[in-house]
Amino acid sequence: MTPLWLPGEAQQHSKLTEFWEKARNQSGESLTNYRELHQWSVNHPEQFWEQVWDDCGIIGERGKTILSKGQRFQDTCWFPEAALNYAENLLHRQDNHPALISVLEDGQRQVMSYSELRVAAGQVAAQLKAAGIQPGDRVAGFMPNRIETVVAALGAAWIGAVWSSCSPDFGPSGVMDRFGQIEPRVLIACDGYHYNGKWVDLEDRVTQLHEALKPELMIIVPGKGTSSRVEKALIWQGWLDAAGPAPMFTRLPFNHPLFILYSSGTTGQPKCIVHGAGGTLLQQTKELQLHGDIGAEDTLFYFTTCGWMMWNWLICGLHTGATVVLYDGSPGFPSTARLFDLVDAEGITHLGTSAKFIQAVEKSGLVPKETHTLSTLRTLFSTGSPLLHESYDFLYQQVKQDLLVSSISGGTDIISCFALGNPLLPVYRGELQCPGLGMDVAVLDDQGNKLAGAKGELVCLQPFPSCPVQFWNDPDGSRFHKAYFARFEGIWAHGDYAELVPHEHHDGLIIHGRSDAVLNPGGVRIGTAEIYRQVETLEAIRESIVVGQQWQGDVRVVLFVVLAEGEELTDELQATIRKAIREGASPRHVPAVIATVPEIPRTVSGKIVELAVREIIHGREVSNRNALANPEALAHFADRVELQA
Repeated sequence: MTPLWLPGEAQQHSKLTEFWEKARNQSGESLTNYRELHQWSVNHPEQFWEQVWDDCGIIGERGKTILSKGQRFQDTCWFPEAALNYAENLLHRQDNHPALISVLEDGQRQVMSYSELRVAAGQVAAQLKAAGIQPGDRVAGFMPNRIETVVAALGAAWIGAVWSSCSPDFGPSGVMDRFGQIEPRVLIACDGYHYNGKWVDLEDRVTQLHEALKPELMIIVPGKGTSSRVEKALIWQGWLDAAGPAPMFTRLPFNHPLFILYSSGTTGQPKCIVHGAGGTLLQQTKELQLHGDIGAEDTLFYFTTCGWMMWNWLICGLHTGATVVLYDGSPGFPSTARLFDLVDAEGITHLGTSAKFIQAVEKSGLVPKETHTLSTLRTLFSTGSPLLHESYDFLYQQVKQDLLVSSISGGTDIISCFALGNPLLPVYRGELQCPGLGMDVAVLDDQGNKLAGAKGELVCLQPFPSCPVQFWNDPDGSRFHKAYFARFEGIWAHGDYAELVPHEHHDGLIIHGRSDAVLNPGGVRIGTAEIYRQVETLEAIRESIVVGQQWQGDVRVVLFVVLAEGEELTDELQATIRKAIREGASPRHVPAVIATVPEIPRTVSGKIVELAVREIIHGREVSNRNALANPEALAHFADRVELQA
């Protein structure tokens, strides 16, 4: 297979190159290729993670013990003698270099230097401490992706409080499903934001949340102007201005809770996933510095809301000393050129987005290499769903030829990645470049045997630092165990249907979809992404969703498509779809039924919900519609005549 991209001279001076050379010298092993480096990192976790701590510049008392193994995977304790503070680490740079650049959809732009960010976060810390907030207390943010959100999160971490955020596109019940479980003592909220060219007023929603949650302290960040109609709330800037001197950073144990994130909640109440300060910092800075090659002179941007784990990943970019760009608004307004406009305007070196957005850009007809200079752009991250083979072609042919395309995969569960990019490895069409260092990634069959070059369950065989500390309100750990360890005892099963692709000096990965959405016609397992890759390259199809329907003692494949404007699902188009799937995948992938829908249901973070659609077509109720951005879309899948014959 011919690579789409190869590392050049510049990549030989990467942070990973330095790390690799030091590992070779200290270990006494040859480590001649990435496969050997990765194997060393999982065979010698204490040496590896100690070197990550030192080389990536973690501030704090490390202690002598790196790893204390427990009886079970989840009982492993990393750096049990350590004391650190997440905010202290992200705010170690104290000069006038831009830390944050915030761009809002309506054109507002704000720049905050590292010195200014440290002052502002210190003011939040001082005010929280003055209000009696203690380490472990929850501070919740119902906020857009803007500077104040980052400042609030760092101020909470400064004193050891636990930060948890939801994006403002959640409805009140969706927010209550999350914040109601963790009972925050402080709620910080915005009263409105711009999206898709419109002002979205949140004052009534915020008032409902205030009444339901009854936080001791309520802070409002005005979306427009300097005041708000929300009653019994303090105004952000006035609250900061009244702060006393910043307290000392509170250094706490490695596993002290830092963030609470949430599962999608489409199959029940969202799981509240607690992540520790040390594991989050150590894992994410490894990914950013070593795999992402991000340094102090770079500018990092990821399109995300603060309700997605990529927001937490993005702000950890501050630990590298880079400038972090925040954007709040629609990536497609006023056109799909919006994010590329940002790249040129802000000199972005590392751009992150979703695979679905890249598809949308391609289908819009935009050719960024002709409309933008993109001279600073070196790396493009993609996640959220598998990046189509054809999207790789589009990126290299129509965006930029000299571009490291890093398709990455992990999740909220680990607040990081199992599969990552790599500045020292080639990029192959359709593949994630490599397993992350220190992550003992494997693919297993149903009997627990390792696979290479075949599809199976993506697992991690050994503990890693960013394993969740716990689930909230799970005192005996039973829900935690069921979520990750019920499939293979003592092994983390991530829920992805994947394939390791052996190359001469490293292993790539392909993600074929979620395991629980795998189709099983005639007993043959098929990943949904394998079908999407064929269907969504057709100009007549805007997007699609595929599920398995129980039928006459077997499972048949049902494909729902959203058609492009002006298209109809004729017999000819159905034949075209089936032909594309048969030739691009296999005859087993060809759907038995193809039907149209006007829209596809999604989570608030933009992911399609195959399981919810599967429930609906079988006449079963979806238990938590509040987790969906457009729950009304489910009605389009109910009682379909096409599924009765």
